[in-house]
Amino acid sequence: MASTTLSRQKAAITATGKYLPPDILDNKFFESYLDTNDEWILTRTGISERRILKDKTKATAYMCAEVSKSILQKKGMNPMDIDLIIVATVTPDMFFPATACLVQDMIGAKKAWGFDLSAACSGFTYAVTVGAQFIESGMHQKVLVIGGDKMSSIINYKDRNSCILFGDGAAGVLLEPAEEGYGILDARLYSDGAGQEHLYMKGGGSLNPSSHETIDNQMHYLYQDGKAVFKSAVTGMADTAFEMMQRNHLKAEDISYLVPHQANLRIISATAERMGIGLEKVGINIQKYGNTTAATIPLCLAELDEQGKLKRGDNLIFVSYGAGYTWGGVYVKWQ
Repeated sequence: MASTTLSRQKAAITATGKYLPPDILDNKFFESYLDTNDEWILTRTGISERRILKDKTKATAYMCAEVSKSILQKKGMNPMDIDLIIVATVTPDMFFPATACLVQDMIGAKKAWGFDLSAACSGFTYAVTVGAQFIESGMHQKVLVIGGDKMSSIINYKDRNSCILFGDGAAGVLLEPAEEGYGILDARLYSDGAGQEHLYMKGGGSLNPSSHETIDNQMHYLYQDGKAVFKSAVTGMADTAFEMMQRNHLKAEDISYLVPHQANLRIISATAERMGIGLEKVGINIQKYGNTTAATIPLCLAELDEQGKLKRGDNLIFVSYGAGYTWGGVYVKWQ
């Protein structure tokens, strides 16, 4: 008897949403007290300004809830229809409960369960791949995947090398079962813990719990060895994007958009060059928002969607690189 191979149900991105705090920090702000200037920052990073959530009563969960409400409104959905909420973040409101649980309560998704995923700047790439598995397995029909970070809460604004890079924001997607041939078709994810010494926040965890000593030693701020991270990220993002093309038999002319993590314009340009595509095919908003960590890729995607640039059948490549090290790529055929 001949065996029949059934194609596995895929997950499609059926809606996007974003939230950006109203307050803006432009490069002139840093000129006012640091040994730097607008031209230096713009030339080396591509960043002109970034958003900051100044309201001390609000944090990552608030931004992610606003994203969720936006998606629900676009879809005309009842929050009770949501099955699962995944929040990618390195700046949770607190260690526990999970930020996803706070979002679930804020939006009234009483039938959903949720959890946080920590993969730094690769958070959304990891989370959307994980979320897709719940659709593919048939366990769930509607999954919210949100990347959000209040990076201003862990940035030392006296550290010239890091404070100019990061901003606050959140964005996300709704995943639902895809039509045949569409949706999240492939993903490759990587990690290398040997990179931990180049990008980390040492204080606050079980190894170095909060104390007067950890505060005095400024261990609750992000630390980054910029040169080491840049070198690794250029190679990791470019190679992974090219690998996604090879794995799926895609040529440069087949790619509609590269949607990359927004860490540095030079890294983004190097990735596009490796793929053989021009910057007109790249989602870029680093100049407006800086590095919002887990939010960068869904922010770019949401803006492309809002601008009507995404068409049915478009081939999209997401690619990221972050602390851990963590990195990876996702191939999506837009539904």
